[in-house]
Amino acid sequence: MYRLAESLGLAGFVRNDREGVWIEIEGPGKMLERFAAEVRGAAPPASRIDEIEQAVVPVRRERGFAIAESPRDAESTHASAEIPVDLGPCDACLRELEDPTNRRYRYPFINCTNCGPRFTIVREVPYDRPKTTMAAFAMCAPCLCEYESPSDRRFHAEPNACPACGPRLQLVIDRRVMLEGDDALRAAASAIADGRIVAVKGAGGFVLAVDACSERAVVRLREHKRRPHKAFAVMVGSLAHAEIVAELDDRAREVLQSPGRPIVLVPACRGHLAAAVAPGLTDVGIFLPATPLQHLLLADGPSVQVMTSGNLVDEPIARTNEEAFTRLIDVADMFLVHDREVHARTDDSVVRSSRRGMIPMRRARGLVPNAIALPSAGPPVLAVGAHERNTVCLAHGGKAVVSQHIGDLDHPDSEAFFRETIAHLEQLAGVRAEVVVHDLHPDYQSTRWAMACGLRRIAVQHHHAHVASCLAEHGRSDRVIAVAFDGTGLGDDGTLWGGEILCADLTSSQRLGHLRPIALAGGEAAIRAPWRLAAAALVDAREPLDVVPADAADRERVRALLATNLPTRVTGCGRWF
Repeated sequence: MYRLAESLGLAGFVRNDREGVWIEIEGPGKMLERFAAEVRGAAPPASRIDEIEQAVVPVRRERGFAIAESPRDAESTHASAEIPVDLGPCDACLRELEDPTNRRYRYPFINCTNCGPRFTIVREVPYDRPKTTMAAFAMCAPCLCEYESPSDRRFHAEPNACPACGPRLQLVIDRRVMLEGDDALRAAASAIADGRIVAVKGAGGFVLAVDACSERAVVRLREHKRRPHKAFAVMVGSLAHAEIVAELDDRAREVLQSPGRPIVLVPACRGHLAAAVAPGLTDVGIFLPATPLQHLLLADGPSVQVMTSGNLVDEPIARTNEEAFTRLIDVADMFLVHDREVHARTDDSVVRSSRRGMIPMRRARGLVPNAIALPSAGPPVLAVGAHERNTVCLAHGGKAVVSQHIGDLDHPDSEAFFRETIAHLEQLAGVRAEVVVHDLHPDYQSTRWAMACGLRRIAVQHHHAHVASCLAEHGRSDRVIAVAFDGTGLGDDGTLWGGEILCADLTSSQRLGHLRPIALAGGEAAIRAPWRLAAAALVDAREPLDVVPADAADRERVRALLATNLPTRVTGCGRWF
């Protein structure tokens, strides 16, 4: 906006505040009209303009055009400005990263106004450097010159830094710093090539990296991480490497290269990845480097690496260096860390490419906290989600901000992450929820939090929530017949539902039908040992149990249990699968 105003000879100022970008201009009428007409075209690639409001104000007789500081009372005003998402490295920064003559050659924290961390480093809005975790790093003279020069690509790039003044890498083994800077990076890449497990501090927290083509390394990672079956995501050094390990169409290529750098689920090419990467699956999740640090790791080490969340089962990803040293000590062989704080821990987003565009499977880095427009405005409402695969959502001012993926709430650290995320969303939005929405199930940790928070509460049936979210996604508010196929959720009648046919709109639902209930022989034991569910289905169908993979004595014990009225019966679709 500064450059556009200067080019047209207009006076005034531009600034950030909690409502967005505020521009005041004065000059000849024709030049003002040109400015208004060219605003959208002059906006940088990473920006999004939702709305432009115009008003006439008294002339101030300004001299020249300036960038004004954000107002000091910004914290007290209502926030309608959106928090920016993290963006993968742009082509210009990657060229500098690989240029031996550039002062940022191989600097793993290179960024500009078109790329770099945003949401993961922002403490509060407006998005200015003092309000980010980069406040700890004072810019050197060359970086400050770039930051203050309107003609420079790094003009007001808030995370701007270089090797002389910015964050630095360290390689840590057994809590001892072994190497620093580029030596640390090269040693970590070499260790990955040798089959070692390296915990890497990414933009939103720690990830665990191994060679994706080494069966031994991937199996070892599964054992250490205690993740026996669930697929791992694979990071590839370039689109050319992606074409080797997966089948890509034009839409998948486009999504892979999008600024958010999500994990994209695509058909795998057989024989190129270790079988343990995605056992039993025909799809694989692949993504391009989301940070310059990851770009360098893949350039120096294997060109195809598993990059999975730095956590143990049921735990959130490690955010701080100390968390990683404590929780991942028995998982990783070494740690590649740095001294820039991660404020908002965030997993990688997962999407599936389809004919109707990108379908988010997990909204996180690169997609959060982009807001979703709502059909109407209302008081600030906090929705606290379910117990498994939890996210929270803050709705205010006609938009909804869905949080990053939090995960299952069984672990105390996950519950702490849940509370931390609620506080962060309210801090960034500048609003406090007046109403909390929760699931009907009284034993969900999210429901318990809602019941104890002191706010007015609204309980929503689990599968009605699924249907309503699908309606909202497509901008609809009419009444529909909906099929909600799910695991389990508490029904209106106090039983466990999961395979439901509902007549519903945004405010109410009626159960029309459901899958035939199946008994949980032994309750939780049936979920841990799915053959018990098969036995229940066979007994219900009056078929013999001899095909069930269990010994005769166990089969008979389950048959006897099923003959009583003790087992809980559920309609969940997941039970049948």
